[in-house]
Amino acid sequence: MGKFRIEIKWAIIFALATLLWMAFEKSMGWHDVLIEKHAIYTNFFAIIAIAVYVLALLDKRKVDYNGKMSWKQGFISGIILSVIIAVISPLTQYITSNFITPEYFTNIINFVVDSGKMDQEAAESYFNLNSYIIQSLFGALTMGIVTSAIVAFFVKKQ
Repeated sequence: MGKFRIEIKWAIIFALATLLWMAFEKSMGWHDVLIEKHAIYTNFFAIIAIAVYVLALLDKRKVDYNGKMSWKQGFISGIILSVIIAVISPLTQYITSNFITPEYFTNIINFVVDSGKMDQEAAESYFNLNSYIIQSLFGALTMGIVTSAIVAFFVKKQ
């Protein structure tokens, strides 16, 4: 565990940033009165996510690699970070869905059904806690690995 302490620290920071972002989205009305804007504006979290990865890999380079880090070392650290984020993501999703915005699923189901984008059954099948836990888990892995590869390229230093 000691050799992954930086990745664990930044995965926790990522989870906290996610929860803060969800509270921000809710406060902006993107989970209720402006729910039609949610699909667009939620993508801005990518800026925060990338920033966390950059800071995590810079921290790893400084602390564990004495200021020098190859692309491979950064990429492996980013993969480890992504796996830890993925492991934490069901808890983050649970907190979001049950405490920050418990009415989100009802609101989004009503929106997509009322706007004709989905029928009731399809909407209920897609917009629920179990579905979002699976999506967040696989999303954290796939997007995290891609982000790790790119960020590692820019933070490498020989």
